[in-house]
Amino acid sequence: MKRYEDTLFTGADLQADSFPGSEFERCTFRNGRWMEADLQKSVFIECAFEQCDLSNAQVDRTGFRNVVFRGCKLIGIPFDRSHPFLLELRFEQCRLDFATFRSLVLRNTTFKGCSLVEVDLSGADLRQAVLDDCDLAGAVFDETDLTGADLRAARNFLIDPTRNRIKGAHFDLHGLPGLLAQHGIKVTL
Repeated sequence: MKRYEDTLFTGADLQADSFPGSEFERCTFRNGRWMEADLQKSVFIECAFEQCDLSNAQVDRTGFRNVVFRGCKLIGIPFDRSHPFLLELRFEQCRLDFATFRSLVLRNTTFKGCSLVEVDLSGADLRQAVLDDCDLAGAVFDETDLTGADLRAARNFLIDPTRNRIKGAHFDLHGLPGLLAQHGIKVTL
């Protein structure tokens, strides 16, 4: 296993085949284009990805421990295949369309200014999560735990309160249509 600590990787510094089975601690990845990269069985501890494209990356058994993604393109990543041990993620200004977070524990996770179009959040534990200024058009919420989550600045979501736990969740008045549409109730603001 290759191990990297306190290293800045930019652009072509790291080839896509350097990832599988490697461990990265306190590393920053900037402006990398690693579409469809094989990240399987890698471990990222206290790392930051900035302006990277990891769309359709393979993340089977990948460890993400206190990892932040800023301005990244993460389309179609099956995060639900990553290693659940100490999983901790944060997303800022990212495009996560078609990603899968099915049944993951994402308590206290922050999604800020993200596109989450058609993401699968079925069965996910999003207690106390913050979805700030996020587009959730077509996102799937089914048996999702949103207890205490903050969706006041989220938009375009459809959440059926009878199929999801929303006790103590925070919604803006403009989010009411997304909570009531499943029941044929129309809200005019």
